[in-house]
Amino acid sequence: MAAMKSIYVCTNCGASFPRWFGRCSECGEWNTVVEDVVEKKSAGASRSSLSVKKKASELVSLSDVAYDSEIRYTTGIAELDRVLGGGVVKGSVTLIGGEPGAGKSTLLLQMCGKMAKDSKILYVSGEESVYQIKLRADRLGVDAKNIIIANETCVETVTGIVGEIKPDMFVIDSIQTMTSEEITSSAGSVTQVRECASLLMKCAKSLGIPLFIVGHVNKDGAIAGPKVMEHIVDTVLYFEGDKYLSYRILRAAKNRYGSTNEIGIFDMTSEGLCGIDNPSMLMLEGRDENASGSCVACVMEGSRPILAEIQSLAAKTGFGTPRRTSSGIDYNRTNLLLAVLEKRAGYFLSSLDVYINVVGGLSLDEPSCDLATVISLVSAVTDKPVPAGTVAFGEIGLGGEVRAVQSASLRIQEAQRLGFARCVLPSAVLSKLNAAEYTIKLIGLSNVREIKKIFCE
Repeated sequence: MAAMKSIYVCTNCGASFPRWFGRCSECGEWNTVVEDVVEKKSAGASRSSLSVKKKASELVSLSDVAYDSEIRYTTGIAELDRVLGGGVVKGSVTLIGGEPGAGKSTLLLQMCGKMAKDSKILYVSGEESVYQIKLRADRLGVDAKNIIIANETCVETVTGIVGEIKPDMFVIDSIQTMTSEEITSSAGSVTQVRECASLLMKCAKSLGIPLFIVGHVNKDGAIAGPKVMEHIVDTVLYFEGDKYLSYRILRAAKNRYGSTNEIGIFDMTSEGLCGIDNPSMLMLEGRDENASGSCVACVMEGSRPILAEIQSLAAKTGFGTPRRTSSGIDYNRTNLLLAVLEKRAGYFLSSLDVYINVVGGLSLDEPSCDLATVISLVSAVTDKPVPAGTVAFGEIGLGGEVRAVQSASLRIQEAQRLGFARCVLPSAVLSKLNAAEYTIKLIGLSNVREIKKIFCE
C-alpha cells in the first residue's frame, strides 16, 4: 500500500506547506490553509517520470491559424447570452457558482432544454439521481429528447463518456462531487477539485466541446476550492439571489470572450427561471413618489441602463456618535458624500443618524449614482419630496462638483421610455447634448450647491 502524507494547501493561491499556518505566507490571506492527504510518491517513481521525454506539441504560426467565424452557440436564454458575451464559445469552459438554492442547476437544466432542440447535450450530476433530474426537468417543462443524463462521480469515466458520445455540450454538477482514481484524497479536497477541473478542461479543449461546471461557494461567497480552478476556466459566473426576493442576478467575474460588466436578471417562478427584459420596472414597482428622501438613479450595468430607487433617512441621533448605515452603496462612498454635502453645500449632518438603502437589494458600484444619492439626502434632511418624475445621474467630486459620466444618451432614453418628466445630469454632459432630441426636460448641475433649485421648480 502506498504511503500517505498530509500537506497543507492555501485555497486562495494554491501554495502548499508542510504544516498548518493561520495566515498564508504567499498571498497573505487568513484561514485559507487546509489539510489535504495525498499519496507519497517513491523516489524511484519520481526518477522514472523525469527520465521520460514528452513529445512537443505542434508549433504553428499565429498567422496560419484558421478558425470558424461562427464559433458561438446561442443558449436560447437571452439573459445568459448577454452575460456570456453573445453565446457559448466552442470549446470554452464556464464555471458557475452561487449560494445553495440560488438556481444554478435550474438555470443549466433549462439551458440544456433550449439547446437540445438541435444539439446533443450531456448532463452529469454527482448530487442527484437520474430520477431526480427527470422530475425536475418535467417540472420545468424541459424537452428531454436530446439530453443524455448520468449519475457519475469518477472524472475518468466522465471524460470517457464525453469522448465516446461526442456531445455538443456537457454539464458537470458539481465539481466538488467529482473524484479522480489517481488521487487518494476525498471528494471536494483541494487536490481533487484542482485535478478534476484540469482533466475536464483538457477534455473540453481537445474535443472543442463547451463545458459548464457548477461550483459550490464558501461562507464568504467565493467559489470553494483552490483559486487555480478559476484561473484555468474561461468564464466565471456568480448567481446571486436573496432568499427573501424572487429575482436572481447573474454576473461575470471573469470572461475571456466578453465583458464582465454585463448582468442578467431572472425571476424565480414555479416554472423555473424567467429572464426579465425590463428590470427598471421591477426595481421601481410600488414606489411612493410623494415620500421625502427618495430619488431614482440611472446606472449602467454593462451596456444596459437600469433605473433604481435610492432612499435616505435622516433622524436626530440619540448617541454621542451618529450612526451611518448603508445598504447597496459602498459605506466609504457614503461617508464621502456626507462630508461633501456638509462642507460644500452647508447641510449639517454631523448630529444626524443617516440611513441609505437601494431598493430591491441591488448593489450599486458605479459613481454615477452619487448625484441621486445626494439629492435623496437633501430631500431627507429638508423633509421635501423630490418632484415627481425626476431621475438623476452624475459623479460627485470632493470639491462638490458634479462630474460627467459615460453613456448619458442611453440613460436619458431609458428614463424617457419609462415616462420620467425630468432628468438631472452634469452641466458638462448637458452642454454636449441636443436637448431638442428628447421629450424629457434636462436640468444641468455643476455643483452640489445648486441642488436646491431642483426642489424649487
